Amino acid sequence: MYSKQTIDHFRNPHNYGALKNPAGFGEAGNIICGDIMSLYIDVKKNKQGKEYISDVKFKTYGCAAAIATSSVITDLAKGKTIVEALKLNKQDIVDTLHGLPPIKIHCSLLAIDALGEAIYQYLLKNNRTIPQDLHTRHERIEKGKKMIEERLKKISK
Repeated sequence: MYSKQTIDHFRNPHNYGALKNPAGFGEAGNIICGDIMSLYIDVKKNKQGKEYISDVKFKTYGCAAAIATSSVITDLAKGKTIVEALKLNKQDIVDTLHGLPPIKIHCSLLAIDALGEAIYQYLLKNNRTIPQDLHTRHERIEKGKKMIEERLKKISK
């Protein structure tokens, strides 16, 4: 059963859409459930000179939980510094939604991965240092994408 907050984010998603020329773009998906999340970020510097996410948008193909978690991650990330945004985790999303059914928790992980990928691409594009845990997460996501491609090739033969 979905919470009132989850249903509201599903029916009225925040920050839906794409950014023209985003500073970073991330995508995460799950071949088993079919959810695909795309996340776009813009980055600016605050008065202290720290980079922060000034705008964030998403496009998601998936279930109600996938759309709701995508909406929530944009709310949580907007205005955060890069360092703060990288500290967001699945529990932050689940708590904001006042819970998710256990079978839908993976949607919160996809949202975190999409944000992480957008930040990874931003840092890479701007020749910035990529934290080791973000690099490890990126490698895991890339490995998953390759597995999906290999499976799709076998299916299409």
